[in-house]
Order: sequence, then structure tokens, then C-alpha cells
Amino acid sequence: MSESANPPVTVPGGSAIQPRPILWLITLVAVGLSLFQLYSAGIQPLGLFYQRSIHLMLIMMLAFLIFPVFGPHRKRGVLGWAIDAIFFAGALITGGYLVFYLDEIIRRAGFWSQTDIIVGCIATITVLEASRRAVGLGMTIIGALAIVYAFAGPRGELPWLGEWLPGILGHRGYNIDRVVGQLYLGQEGIFGLPLGVAATYIFVFVLFGAFLESTGAGKFFIDMAYAATGRQRGGPAKAAVIASAGMGSISGSAIANVVTTGAFTIPLMKRLGYKPHQAGGIEAAASTGGQIMPPLMGAGAFLIAEYTNTPYLDVVKVSILPAIMYFATVYLFVHIIALKQGMQGLPRSELPQMRDVMREGWHFLLPLAVLVWLLAMHMSPMRVGFYAVITMVAVAALRYAIWFLFVAPQQGQPVTLASTGRVVWAGVVKLVEGLELGARNAVAVSMACAVAGIIVGVVGLTGLGLKFSAMMMAFSGGNIVLALVMVLLASLILGMGLPVTASYIVLIVLVGPALTAEFGIPLLIAHLVVFWYSQDSNVTPPIALAGFAGAAIAGSKPMATGVQAWKFAKGLYLIPVFMVFNPEIIMGGPLHVLAWNGVIAILALGAFAAALEGYLFTRMSWLPRIAIAAAIVAVFYPSFLVEAAGVAVMIVAIGANWLASRRETHPAGSGAV
Repeated sequence: MSESANPPVTVPGGSAIQPRPILWLITLVAVGLSLFQLYSAGIQPLGLFYQRSIHLMLIMMLAFLIFPVFGPHRKRGVLGWAIDAIFFAGALITGGYLVFYLDEIIRRAGFWSQTDIIVGCIATITVLEASRRAVGLGMTIIGALAIVYAFAGPRGELPWLGEWLPGILGHRGYNIDRVVGQLYLGQEGIFGLPLGVAATYIFVFVLFGAFLESTGAGKFFIDMAYAATGRQRGGPAKAAVIASAGMGSISGSAIANVVTTGAFTIPLMKRLGYKPHQAGGIEAAASTGGQIMPPLMGAGAFLIAEYTNTPYLDVVKVSILPAIMYFATVYLFVHIIALKQGMQGLPRSELPQMRDVMREGWHFLLPLAVLVWLLAMHMSPMRVGFYAVITMVAVAALRYAIWFLFVAPQQGQPVTLASTGRVVWAGVVKLVEGLELGARNAVAVSMACAVAGIIVGVVGLTGLGLKFSAMMMAFSGGNIVLALVMVLLASLILGMGLPVTASYIVLIVLVGPALTAEFGIPLLIAHLVVFWYSQDSNVTPPIALAGFAGAAIAGSKPMATGVQAWKFAKGLYLIPVFMVFNPEIIMGGPLHVLAWNGVIAILALGAFAAALEGYLFTRMSWLPRIAIAAAIVAVFYPSFLVEAAGVAVMIVAIGANWLASRRETHPAGSGAV
């Protein structure tokens, strides 16, 4: 069949012009992947290698179908089709070989055949190419450099390269059999823990988020946020913060969160009086916070739970208070700017009513309630995700049925065989759309986890993690603050080329041993700190992807928007430091200690927002702003007397600002009481 008979179509998510048969194939593979994941999550769990290899095979097939070799805006051509067909076959070989020959491979563990090595080489190259298309060139380059590093050394495939490595980074070097065995045929490489989490917990929750999106839950959460905050000063911006907290916690991507919620919130913020770069920056900072907001935390909660051997529910519990503190900081920034610029809220007539919003969309809360209840019952997160998806589908089907049987006849649409067929078909189309969207949304994170597995495998093979720990100790001189600054800078640099999840995995493997063993930071807090710092690349120029997405919607300059996003998201810097120096706020402790730390943390973050913006009740001069900065440092110091002194300074500075605003409002001699 000629291409002219099947006109090309633009593929959402891939941005590529695709012939219609390819679109059908994409849908077929995506729906097959989602159904496979649901089957293994809720009906028949599979073995480790079977689950991960089939998942990766289908994910890579999707990547090669959605993303053409020469880029999304160019036709494939004969050469492009040939290259894509070769890599598509490579994806089939990568997963199929392990599925069909797993027992034989296990029996000859460590004594690999020539076929094992050849297939392993094909798999590694295929994974790197799929990552280049779905994630970006930066991830692929780092993965390739990791492999080259494994070959460098006197006994490796590239002995001459080992001579150029600094002494502390040198190692013996490994041949191709040893490296391929580590990366493809073992449990510490491509099919290691990162991909294992992506192939189980992450996918099923991404699928849940896709069904929420496809059934209209996103608009429900946004309308609910507007109904709650729209009449307040800076209402649309506050609604953006709340809606982004809700949607971001399940979307798995800060950029996707900016695009979905920002399409509603940014135009309203601009209309209310926020400058375009402020509106884009507020949305970017709030959307980034969605990645640290339970229950999903952008897939981070599952990875942290696996790496620390901590129950998933415990990770969620300890992450709630820090996430609330972050959003409280962004909320305060928004409120202060609204006060500073004299903004008002939107009129009641332009806002949805909470009663109407809840009447139209209350059913969207049922799957979330099921999810929270099952988690509280300590059910496996993968099984929880399965039941949450099934509940979402059932609720959507019930809503369609109620509308069709009761509402439509009242509107003059009688129930007939033809109308029943149309409604059933529309429901099937919605179901397929949700299954396809979930698979599409999972491609990037799964490929990032696969390449992260390559990096983790090389780190384990060469002992690079311990060497990085030694370098951290040397550069920081044993000072924990300097060590945290180094982690922050490393996360920022890595984040310019890696997705947040991959940046976290690479960093925790490299610096985690030093943070826990050398500096004595509890394991769970060390992982949370690295995970929080890994978010910073979304909002920090020169590569602030969430900020740039906000700028595109706001019509503002990308760098100016990135700077605003960086300012609003500064809780990402301060809160991890507070967790390090006050671990009881995470690990638990006496109630009075928890209450004290919670109060002073929120006070410090609010004072920080006021000092940075130079305004609270009225304009703030430089002297109280400098005093507040010093007081914040004192509050983070692990000494009660120093903390109390810092709190006193902040209270005095804030109180003086309030008195100054009162004097401006009621000048002396005006007769005001």
C-alpha cells in the first residue's frame, strides 16, 4: 500500500509525521505494553528477568516507532526506515533472547557463550540509541562514556586510555566479555534496580495518571483549586500552586505539569497583574514541587524505597511535611508579590463554585481514596496501582452509563440500539486512549532508567562510587555544608543533560556512600537530599526546562522566566539542609521537638521569602533583610540556643515590618486607634 493512500499524521508526544499504518502499530504496541503491565501487576506476577526484559523490549519498540532516527521534524526516507527497522529488530532481540534462553543463560552464569556476548552488544547499543531518541543526547553520552571508562585500564580493551586517567580514577580495566556480562547478563546493569522499579511500580502509576488525564480529572483538580483560592489576592497563582501539587504528584514530569496546568493558570495570572516571566516562573516552581509531593513523587518514592530497603508507605509519610513546607514557601512568594503589586482576586462570577465542581467531578476522588486506603493496608504498591487503575476505569464507565441511561433521555436523546453502540464505542476509544497515553508517558522514564542501569553497573564494576566518596572528603575537608554544596553543584550539572530520575540514580550511587558513611547522615535522609537537589535542574538557568516550558506559554523570555522559577523554588535548597541538621523532623522524635522544628522551619521559609522579595506587610529595607538572612542560618544550626536566637531576630524583623505598615496605614495624628 502506498504512502499516498495513507496520509501522514502528526503523532502527539513524538511530534513526528507518521504514516497511518505506523500510528496503528504504535497504538497496538502501546496498548499491548499497558495490558502486559496490568496483567503482571494484578493477575500473574512474573520473574525478575521476564518482567524487565519484556518491558524494555516493548518500550524500545515504542521509542523507535515514535521517534524517527533523524529527528521528529524530518521524514524518515528509505535510509531512515532501514535504520529504524534494524533497531526495531534489535529491541526484539534484546528482550526475546532473555525470555527464550533464560534458563540456559543462568546455568552457564559467568561462562558466557559467544552468542551471549554478541546479543549483549546489540542490546547495549540498542538501549543507548533508544535513549538518545526518547531522553536526549546527554544521557546517551554519559552512558557511552561509562562503558569507555570500564574498558580503560591495563587489562581492558583500551589500555592506552587508562594512562590518561588521574590516579584516583584509575582501575585495572575490563574486557568486552566482562563488561557485557555485567551490563546485559547480570542484575546490576541494564536490567538492574532502576529498570526494575520502572517496569513494576512506576509504570502502573504512570498509567493511573494517564487515565486521570484522559477522563478529565486534570480539569477537575484545577477547577477545585480555583474555587478554593480564586477570590484571594493573587488567586490564580495560588490556584496554580495547589493544582500543581495535586497533578504533579501523579504526572511524573515537571514539564508535563507545566504544560497541562499552566495552560489554564498562566493566562489568568497575567490577566490579574503578574508579569509574564513571573507567571511562567511561578508555574514552573510549583510544577517542580509536584515531583517531591507524595504519593508518586515523580517515581522517586519507589526508587528511594528500593534503594534504602524502606517500606514505600514510610517514604511517603516522611516526605509529606517537607513537601508541604516547599509549597508553603512558593505560596508565600505568590502572596507577597500579590500584596506588593496591589493585586486583588477574581470576581465570584468568573470562578467555578466548589459545589458545582464537586457535583460534576466527585467521582475522581474515589480512585485516589482507594489508592490511599490500600497503601494504608500495606498492600504492595504495584498491586495498589493495579486496583487504582481498575477503579478509575470502573468509575469512568459508571459515569458514562449514568449519563446515557438517565441524563441523555431527559435531554431528548432516547436510548436506542444505535445510540448504545455509539456510547459503547466511545467508551472503548477512551479506554484505548488511556492505555496508549500511559505507555507513551512511560517511554522516557523507562529508557532513562535503562541507561542509568548501565552507569550503575559500571560504577559497581570499577569501584567508582568509593573513589568519588574519597574525592568528596578531600575537597570538602570533612565539612558537611561544603559537601552538600558539592552535591548541589553536581546535581545541577548532571541535570543539564539528564532527567531528574536518572540524575538522582547516578548521584546517589556516586555520593551516597560518602554522605552516609563519612558524614553520618541517615540513609533515608541522604537519599531525600540527593533526590531534592536533583529537581533543581528544572528551574535553574542556563538549562531550566520547566522554566522554559512556562516561558513558552507565558510568552516571556526564557532566561528571565528561569530566573524567576529559580527564585520561587529556593525551598529546594533550604529544606534539605534543614533535614540534614534536624533529622528528627524526618526520622521521628518527641512531639515537642517535632512541633518546634516544624514551626521554626515554616517561619524561616516565610521570612526567607519576605527577605528575598523585600516586602511583607510593607517594603523592607536592607538592614532587616540582612538580619533575616543571618537568622535563617542560625535557625538551621543544630543548637537550641542558636535556633532560639535566630527565631527571635526573625520575629523582631517581621514585627517591625508590621508596625511600619500600620504607621503607613494610620499616620500619627490621623485619629486612628
